[in-house]
Amino acid sequence: MRGKRSAALDYKKKDRRKKIRTVWQFAILLLVGMIVYQAVFDTKQYVQADTTQWQNQKGFIALSYFGVGRNGTPKLIAKELLDEHLKALRKQGYVTISQQDVLDFYQKNKPLPDKALFLAFEDGRNDSHLFAQPLLEKYNYKATALTYANKMGNSDNKFLQPKDLLRMQEKGFWEMGTNGYRLTYINIFDRDGTFIGVRDENQLPTKNHVEYYNHFLMDFIRDQDMIPVENRTQMEERITHDYQLMKDIYTEQLGSVPRVYMIMHANTLYQGMNRLVSDVNDANIRKLFAMHFNREGNVYNSRDESLYNLTRVQPAPYWSTNHLLMKIQKDTQQKMKFVLGDENQAKQWERMSGAEEFKDNRLILTSPPSENGQIYLRDSENYKDVGFTAKLEGNVVGKQAIYLRYDRKKNAFIRLTLENNELKLEEKKPGSAVKELSKTKLGEVQWKPEDLAYDKATVYSKAQTEAGAPKEDEGYPINIQQSRLLDITLRDNQLSVAVDKQVLIDKQQIDATMEKGGLALEAQYSKQNKKDDIYDAIFTDMSVFVPTNGEASDAILFKNSYSGWDEVVHVSEKAFHAAIDWVIETF
Repeated sequence: MRGKRSAALDYKKKDRRKKIRTVWQFAILLLVGMIVYQAVFDTKQYVQADTTQWQNQKGFIALSYFGVGRNGTPKLIAKELLDEHLKALRKQGYVTISQQDVLDFYQKNKPLPDKALFLAFEDGRNDSHLFAQPLLEKYNYKATALTYANKMGNSDNKFLQPKDLLRMQEKGFWEMGTNGYRLTYINIFDRDGTFIGVRDENQLPTKNHVEYYNHFLMDFIRDQDMIPVENRTQMEERITHDYQLMKDIYTEQLGSVPRVYMIMHANTLYQGMNRLVSDVNDANIRKLFAMHFNREGNVYNSRDESLYNLTRVQPAPYWSTNHLLMKIQKDTQQKMKFVLGDENQAKQWERMSGAEEFKDNRLILTSPPSENGQIYLRDSENYKDVGFTAKLEGNVVGKQAIYLRYDRKKNAFIRLTLENNELKLEEKKPGSAVKELSKTKLGEVQWKPEDLAYDKATVYSKAQTEAGAPKEDEGYPINIQQSRLLDITLRDNQLSVAVDKQVLIDKQQIDATMEKGGLALEAQYSKQNKKDDIYDAIFTDMSVFVPTNGEASDAILFKNSYSGWDEVVHVSEKAFHAAIDWVIETF
């Protein structure tokens, strides 16, 4: 009898393994089928715009995405989110323009479409092409693919090769550009002040151990005392040789050098770097290229810009659609129509500032530049007691806040704020200043060094180096997200709060005069983030209710979490996508 049970158990295990193997095989076949279909049956052709209707003589916006992935990473924007970005831009009326359109605008005074967009994808990644191509076809958008010359013809399948680049141009959706010859760093110091010298990107130590560096074309090569180890002639020959290598490779592999250049590192050339280094770069750039996007951080190029000092914005992978629109509105001073999402959910809230998007089981609240974004739950002032649960999933560096008993007329409230991994409880009575009741540092945030981006390139003096060179704030990386489950109960004059199911505030006494007011949510950027003054607070699986001590079911005031069949579908989709991701990473 025992032998039969054992045999039956073995059969069940084998059957389970067989089913799992079948799922993986199906996922692989599905992925391969998608790629083959796109390669073989992609017959769409880019449709040129009717330029006779163009009248814009003012300028255009430029966006360049670092890369695109299936589900997104701290470096790659998810293809679904990119789709939402491009869809929103299309609805705003943006039309993509070509490299020739930009040249004609500056050199021949030809007009552009009313809302003109120059779109690019940097780093020459295969996945960017794979996932962006269907979207360019969907919206009839044209884009420039930028590559590194030294990736041409190597064995790294992560990057587009010459045959790929030539084929991409056939349908009219793509043009070619370049980020340069190589991605190499010089004058590197680690966080302990140890001099590392010169390294290619794949030879660098982990990013969280690097404190200072510069890019290959941005400075003299220096020693540990920051004294140049090359004279002016040697520096000029080294930099010119890099441009010559770039020219030779592109000419041999593609037939010509791309017309568009986006230098690494942006915002350095012409802006404080050594003049001798700047001059040799400028001479080579003007000799090889028709235009140069030298700057990053501002989306708008006006008529007064130089073709060799254009600017673009690199949207971060965590930017919501409204975050992108808010940035464009800031830089262009043109009013944007923000994405709202689920209109039934949106009707339950009053916008006070910023922009809100109700997206499936998430509420994304986007702040205006350098200000706070707020929304107020309608009719919530009718309830003295309130419960709140949600996962707060915005970036660690930034402010996500919940206001309780918020009396807007008297500017009185109880406020819980999650900011830079700290939970702060504050109280403001009518006519009084904000009073901090408690502050708690939450459990450590984990991130991978490879999730960080190099953005510390600089030129610094020997004296600064010897003095240890003041380090950046020891805060969290600005692009790291963290999910925190927040449970709040305010009953009578007692407040209890749990984070990730750990009680941090237990029946905190609240001033007895704080009896009226509703519930509001807030988003605000952190001054630690010097590159972006717009912030997305994210409230996932949120429930606002009236607690009843178990005597009856809680009265739900608002809920955006999945339930019933929607929850089954959502869980199934997550499992399927996780399986696909595992297949891609494993094979």
